[in-house]
Amino acid sequence: MAEETVYDFLQETLIHEQLDNGLSVFIVPKPKFNKTYATFTTNYGSVDNHFVPLGKDEARQVPDGIAHFLEHKMFEDEEGDVFQVFGENGAQANAFTSFTRTAYLFSSTENAMTHIETLLNFVQHPYFTEESVEKEKGIINQEIRMYDDNPDWQLFFGLLRSMYEQHPVKVDIAGTTDSIDEITKDDLYECYKTFYHPSQMALVISGPVDTEEVLGLIRNNQAEKTFAPPEDVQRFYPEEPAAPVEPHKVTEMSVATPKCLIGFKEKDPGRQGEALLRREASLQIALDMLFGPGSEAYEALYEEGIIDDSFSTDYTAEKTFGFSVLGGDTKHPETLKDRVFKVFETMQQKDFDADAFERAKKKKIGRFLKQLNSPEFIANQYTRYQFNEMDLFQTLPVLESLTLEDVTEAARDHFEQKQAAVHIVQREGS
Repeated sequence: MAEETVYDFLQETLIHEQLDNGLSVFIVPKPKFNKTYATFTTNYGSVDNHFVPLGKDEARQVPDGIAHFLEHKMFEDEEGDVFQVFGENGAQANAFTSFTRTAYLFSSTENAMTHIETLLNFVQHPYFTEESVEKEKGIINQEIRMYDDNPDWQLFFGLLRSMYEQHPVKVDIAGTTDSIDEITKDDLYECYKTFYHPSQMALVISGPVDTEEVLGLIRNNQAEKTFAPPEDVQRFYPEEPAAPVEPHKVTEMSVATPKCLIGFKEKDPGRQGEALLRREASLQIALDMLFGPGSEAYEALYEEGIIDDSFSTDYTAEKTFGFSVLGGDTKHPETLKDRVFKVFETMQQKDFDADAFERAKKKKIGRFLKQLNSPEFIANQYTRYQFNEMDLFQTLPVLESLTLEDVTEAARDHFEQKQAAVHIVQREGS
């Protein structure tokens, strides 16, 4: 039976039902909207390369990049390309693989029921042949080589390799040309069988849909299919040192302007639920106070020509890793690094300004409320929160409850120089 939760403070309603096969269905009705957006997501990403396959007793390590490879292959079946099916019925379809999730999605202003059924059917119908797998290797290897020449991509993953010694988050989501060449059809089926079981997945639909009609469609669709009994997947991750492995790294590439990223590695990851939600919100507010547009540091760095509009900050955390990143293009990477560290050093000694905290908190709340007007944001983010035992719609009360002390404590714990790594990409021969 479906459960309905009304979030009066957001004027949002969430319908949730867990089917007998373990599939979690979430519907966020948006009756005044024209567009329906849906994601069908598995709790499986690039870092999940060491696990006990479903129905087996022994753990195995699969080649890097296999989650992304699977995502590519799922759009083909005996009939051809599923993208064409969506397009013919008026929908745009896509997919993505992250460190921890693989999502398949569509967006449409018509025929929502047809698209939901298409989405369920193609994701739950794997079809791989030796020939198609070999062909895909060439396509993905070409994609990897393209990213090898992308300075921003190399800047980011170079920073991750500087921060992480063992954890697979340091490996490009697409894998390497060597790891891709190792992938077999049987590997794909084994990973699919393990991680694409309905109990590992969530279907989120946001838009002007009839809830009962949609649930009826999904129940009937799933009842016609046979799945193995649900099982928890045993996943294994290597022991990771708390400190970054390489605090300062310089890479030479063909760039017009040097680039600099500074990262802070979480020394104690593993937060889930509200603890993770509070940590994430606290550090994002701290970053905005310290380096957001309008902050003292940002204005000074911008006026002196040390940073430009490419400068940004972010904080990312999942079950087994977490890090913050800030930086961008700069003609003075070493100066930027020194100035950033000086700001964090001062922060360890000097209290945050209370008025600046209130402004940053209100800005964060306003941005979140604006994002709830987007069915894409809701559908894409809801599963990420769900898989981390968080509730997207509890973000507002958590934000409102945050105090200056909460943010100060989180920032001083996280932004320690011993946890920092710097990666600079500069012109060859500089």
